[in-house]
Amino acid sequence: GFLCLAGVLCCIPMAMPQGHLVAYCSDIGISGSQGALMLSVLLGCAFVSRQFWGLLSDRIGGLRTILAGSVCQVTALIGFLLTRNEAGLFAVSAWFGLGFSGIIPAYVLAIRQLFPASEASWRIPTVLLFTGSGMAVGGWLAGAIFDRVGFYQAAFAAGVAINLLHIVVAGGLVVRQRLRATA
Repeated sequence: GFLCLAGVLCCIPMAMPQGHLVAYCSDIGISGSQGALMLSVLLGCAFVSRQFWGLLSDRIGGLRTILAGSVCQVTALIGFLLTRNEAGLFAVSAWFGLGFSGIIPAYVLAIRQLFPASEASWRIPTVLLFTGSGMAVGGWLAGAIFDRVGFYQAAFAAGVAINLLHIVVAGGLVVRQRLRATA
């Protein structure tokens, strides 16, 4: 249950910049084509860094990788809140891409580390259903907040708050795993 909750809480803020970066750029006076390029940088960095996150997961485990990726993700979201110039947004987009890309695969590894392999056939799709639902909610929520208040900083602030809740849940799971290992 807590893995499913964590999956929703990590993916809501994860979807916000990916779904709204181009529109955000247009709103602050950066051309849509530059916003699309930022999105490409974000996704390109995510593609490349996925290898790093895999190596890290092999060394520290799935839950700790989820927590580390979430910390990277929240720092980038804070960057989206504070940055309004083009060069800065390119850097924040790259950092966001580097940070979020290993979180979802780490859930699969965490499930395998915490539960018997015979339960993977239902546990993995269940958790991935919740992560995918979080992505859907995140894209919708950022748009709904923007429609309500008229600017994206409010949506990114909500993403930061939700991401901080994810850090609390994921951190609790890491502590619980550590306590069980020493017991």
